[in-house]
Amino acid sequence: MNNKDKVIYDLCGGTRAWSKPYKDAGYDVRVITLPDYDIRKYILPFPHFAYGILFAPPCTVWANSGARWWKDRTPNEILEAVEVLMAGIRIIWETGPIFWAIENPVGKMRKLLGEPRLIFNPCDYGDNYTKKTLLWGKFNIPWMHKVEPTEGSKMHRLPPGEKRTEIRSITPQGFAQAFYEANR
Repeated sequence: MNNKDKVIYDLCGGTRAWSKPYKDAGYDVRVITLPDYDIRKYILPFPHFAYGILFAPPCTVWANSGARWWKDRTPNEILEAVEVLMAGIRIIWETGPIFWAIENPVGKMRKLLGEPRLIFNPCDYGDNYTKKTLLWGKFNIPWMHKVEPTEGSKMHRLPPGEKRTEIRSITPQGFAQAFYEANR
């Protein structure tokens, strides 16, 4: 099987950063994200096989960084977050991939999915900042290439603005490449 025959689903992959190494290597990367696709309504093409699945559900409701707004969350916001998570798990189950991973920062997702397989910071994979991230799933753990986090927790220092959420959700390049190397 050559790379062009290997289907990688990038679920909720708006920035496409995590799947970029796969795309660059010639894999058939299918990004299932808004506005083109609502993962909750996505119907898999036949056959339903995937080589790998990268799933990064929106962290707005899940992340501890938003805990101060928890009391302001509506039941619909919480239900939508759970529906997105369950839709991704459905796609994982239906496609039977060789590897799969669900990514999110530290937060409430741990209560539903249990202990993660991997906890890392971007500085563990060559990017010089911290942002504790959790991964659940079935995958080979990438080899770490630790560097000093000279920029510290730069994501927490981002000023408010319309691009803040998008910037915070970008998968660190060093991690994306290391994950690809370990799971290709």
